[in-house]
Amino acid sequence: MIIHIDMDAFYASVEERERPELVGQPVVVGGSSESRSVVSAANYKAREFGIHSAMPMSRAVRLCPGLVRLPVRMDLYAAVSEQIQAVFGRYTPQIEPLALDEAFLDVRASEQLYGSAEVIARRIKDEILQELQLVASVGVAPNKFLAKLASDIDKPDGFVVIRADQVQAFLDPLPVSRLWGVGKAAHQVFERLGVRTIGEVRHLPPALMTDYFGKHGAQLLELAHGRDRRAVETERQAKSVSNETTFAVDIHEREILQSWLLQLTEQVGWRLRQAGLKGRTVHLKIRFADFRLITRSITLEHPSQTTDVLWQAVRTLLADCHLPQAVRLIGMGVSQLTDSETVQTTQGDLFAAADPKKEKIDAVADAINARFGKAMLHRASSDKHN
Repeated sequence: MIIHIDMDAFYASVEERERPELVGQPVVVGGSSESRSVVSAANYKAREFGIHSAMPMSRAVRLCPGLVRLPVRMDLYAAVSEQIQAVFGRYTPQIEPLALDEAFLDVRASEQLYGSAEVIARRIKDEILQELQLVASVGVAPNKFLAKLASDIDKPDGFVVIRADQVQAFLDPLPVSRLWGVGKAAHQVFERLGVRTIGEVRHLPPALMTDYFGKHGAQLLELAHGRDRRAVETERQAKSVSNETTFAVDIHEREILQSWLLQLTEQVGWRLRQAGLKGRTVHLKIRFADFRLITRSITLEHPSQTTDVLWQAVRTLLADCHLPQAVRLIGMGVSQLTDSETVQTTQGDLFAAADPKKEKIDAVADAINARFGKAMLHRASSDKHN
């Protein structure tokens, strides 16, 4: 069984923990309302006003004049994420982080020692609450797709277990939008076909799925049957380290995309440093509203784990991209990974070896965060990086 753990409203929840007087108030994390900034995270109270991530901050303020707005403190969230992963590590080394606030865990080898996957998942959830005063939603299921779906189905503070003999009963009534990769355009296709539930997708002929969705149709059909063959991969096992986000509403503004891309880059840089890895090729991933996917990459002269080096590279990739329509998903990643201890870093071009001062900023911030569990150094808000 696979466990998926997803922290509820992570950035905002961490801020509430640091400032208990905020509990019960609508809180968002992001840039200022005066600049072209966006909501990075919203607590559940703020969501009652229709506020969601990637929304322009100015609009969020209009929806909720009493909104509490806090700056992004990525180093703080990274430090807390490290503490959460330490809890995971008590039960299994097979941990695949997806971002600072979520991860897959393969606990099959740990069940004889700690009990069933369900027991382990409950213990992890309880320990995160008791030790870190944070709430996680948890899904337990036979594979990654189902586990992630289970953790999301009953948020916040969810705990859902899908056993092998319950898969179709769980999936069939759900709307097609719950399938990975079904955005606005794919949903419209299903509507034209008169298909509304995952159970109805499961009964569609493979040839029809291929006709309407191309190669992606076969994958959708597999998911509708509850099949997902991907293994949980640790950072060390993975061929790349990446983060991506799917927007609640398609995004047109390049400035908003850049803001999100910086946050993703900060998370990837931190994950590389925690894993003791450097990467040489930087990737940009964009999925448009019509589900068309484009990828771009650039190869650094030298492998790097420095946030600023990775940011300069991926920002250049975004600047060179033509965006003919709204964007549904944006992501960045780093591949051609090498153990940082084996990399002999020398000076190079714009996207080559990091400035030693910038490497030192990353190292000092990471060390302080690891020791004290809160950020003493943090990068400026993403809307100020131009």
